[in-house]
Amino acid sequence: MSDMITKKLMLYFPKCECEKPIIYHLVKDHDLIVNIFRAKVTPEEEGHLVLDVTGTREAIDAGIEFIKTFDVTVSLTGIGVVREDDRCTHCGYCVPYCPTDALRVADDKTREVLYDETKCIECLACVRICPFGACTSTF
Repeated sequence: MSDMITKKLMLYFPKCECEKPIIYHLVKDHDLIVNIFRAKVTPEEEGHLVLDVTGTREAIDAGIEFIKTFDVTVSLTGIGVVREDDRCTHCGYCVPYCPTDALRVADDKTREVLYDETKCIECLACVRICPFGACTSTF
């Protein structure tokens, strides 16, 4: 039996695909556990969804192939929040607002703020509070 893994995905839905029960079928037909971090999917509009899917590697691959049978774009990076390095001044203002330490100070000497996108849960706190607009959202 294969081990369970988790992959973070970002899905883009054109408006013609927003009303289909795609996520339902990932759970029911592909035996995947889904954890939705952030979504903006509404009828008659395009949509975005950032989620974790957990299951066997084979089940996740089959689920991704199922999603691709629709006109849905799958990004395996799963990134909805992006830090623009050229705008970041490493002031550290964002660090105490990040609940998962996705943003953290590297060390006391350099005071460089590091961003670990794998720890990001899409809470958008950094987007709201960054005085330089270094943290942005793709949707």
